[in-house]
Amino acid sequence: MRALIISADNFEDSELLVPYYTLQEEGIEIDIASIKKGSIKGKHGYKVQANKSLKEVNPDEYDVLILPGGKAPETIRKEKTALEIAKKFFQRNKPVSAICHGPQILITAGLMKGRRSTCYKSVAGEMKEAGAIYEDKEVVVDGNLVTSRQPSDLPAFMRETLKMIKKS
Repeated sequence: MRALIISADNFEDSELLVPYYTLQEEGIEIDIASIKKGSIKGKHGYKVQANKSLKEVNPDEYDVLILPGGKAPETIRKEKTALEIAKKFFQRNKPVSAICHGPQILITAGLMKGRRSTCYKSVAGEMKEAGAIYEDKEVVVDGNLVTSRQPSDLPAFMRETLKMIKKS
């Protein structure tokens, strides 16, 4: 079992670190991909190593995609490669978990139309414009997609993400 986390500088620290360590505790191998390899820094100063660049990622090698929030998704959504990776996960019906601003990547990739989901409140309008069915709840599960609003939703986000991984 392998997980892919896609992020960049200014990620929401807890939204990357909690999934990272929770999946690691489950024995899941994790790669962190960013625009380029190397250190990325969270909004609150935590640094993590992106061990892959987006161009090095083969989505077929992963079982789940995690998209943390913060300001990083605003950067990542401009990267065509990141959008293609997200599309491949959806095409193959693999689990995708996005929290806070993370769904912005899915919105830009054109993957939210008709999907039940949630996100950080400032992204809700954009999500609705993209054709998503927005629900203001701590976690929303729709098929292969798990979404949550903010760091305080992480327990529910990880509970549903782990359930989905164990089903797949």
